[in-house]
Amino acid sequence: MAGWPSLTWRTQLMKLTRSIPHLRSAKFAPLAIMAGFFLSNFTGIFFSPVFAPSVSATTQVEDMIPQDMPTSGDPSLDRIIFRAGGRHGIDPRFIHAVIWQESKYKPQALSHAGAQGLMQLMPATARRFGCTDPHDMISNVEAGTKYLSWLLKRFNGDVKLALAGYNAGEGAVDKYNGVPPYNETQNYVRKIVANYGKAFHPVMTTEVTKLAVETLARESQASFGGSIE
Repeated sequence: MAGWPSLTWRTQLMKLTRSIPHLRSAKFAPLAIMAGFFLSNFTGIFFSPVFAPSVSATTQVEDMIPQDMPTSGDPSLDRIIFRAGGRHGIDPRFIHAVIWQESKYKPQALSHAGAQGLMQLMPATARRFGCTDPHDMISNVEAGTKYLSWLLKRFNGDVKLALAGYNAGEGAVDKYNGVPPYNETQNYVRKIVANYGKAFHPVMTTEVTKLAVETLARESQASFGGSIE
């Protein structure tokens, strides 16, 4: 199912912000901005199982993945990444960029330091985020995505700092008050930011995401005569 053109999304979000009073309040002021980021990066997630179970019952998940989404070459892995992104408010493109840099999509990857699997989780990190089998694609991607979400929240959506924390540990980022001056970490951050193309990534909670998407749906249905194509 094709997503709306980005211009239409922006138009709808502008209308949404103007027409819904609570979006203009201090408490919900960031919602429209975050919704714009989320919807512009998750074209198609409007119909994902996370937010629209009634639609997912009759629609194949692979049909909902946007055509411009990167691919690992393995449709099952692409679905795992897409679903994990939807659950944790992370752009799947960002997850793809991290996995490519970490393991080149190899589930059995093992680093000299002991990092394992697609997202190269160290044993302590794997345990911390509930990964029971680091070489299992679902378990590894789920835990790695949780960690990315945690880091992005901790560093207020700063992609460079989140990546530095993922590579060198959040303690190192705190110590240097920025990306640590380690060649490996500096190159790691530079390459992923170049591949992903963004330096800012807000993380939306499930509740806020549902509110944004459901409200946009109601506004869109009203504007387009009750149907969304």
